[in-house]
Amino acid sequence: TGRSTGIGSCICNLCHKMTEPVTLITPSIRRRLTCMLYEGMLLFGLVFVTILVFNFLSKSRPVLQVLLFLVIGFYFVYCWTRSGQTLAMKTWRIRVTDLDGQPLPRIKAIVRYVLSWMWFLPALALSYQFNLQKTEAVVAIFAGLAGWALTALLDPERQFMHDKLAKTRLTELPAGTKNSSAE
Repeated sequence: TGRSTGIGSCICNLCHKMTEPVTLITPSIRRRLTCMLYEGMLLFGLVFVTILVFNFLSKSRPVLQVLLFLVIGFYFVYCWTRSGQTLAMKTWRIRVTDLDGQPLPRIKAIVRYVLSWMWFLPALALSYQFNLQKTEAVVAIFAGLAGWALTALLDPERQFMHDKLAKTRLTELPAGTKNSSAE
């Protein structure tokens, strides 16, 4: 046959694969938003347990808000620096990296976490400033989320604004790729 077989062929194919440039594929906006929705469902459990434990210790709402910010931040920063993926990101085969495709250092993960609050802060600030009621506040939050998601359309690589500002990017892992936690 015209095909070569054996160890020489395997080594040649391996060398060829190692020299091929790696292309970083950006997941679709729909895929990322679906992953975020799933992430929110998973975070519900973390937030619930945090509030449950906190209520035994204190009743101060401002302290609880700071604690939730720190607990959620620890979850994200830990996952992003350890494997580049949260539980939801593993399910949807999405990984966060720096612009060169390398794992995030802790400081970059912290910056990304803080900037990701821009999905919510403008709407929350408007809700507070104009004393919006529950329904109006929820509408404002969803409008803010939609507006922030649309920022990806302004970027040629379709990255969200907080990723551009943090100098990070989301990449889609090919089907069949093992989760990075094993790496």
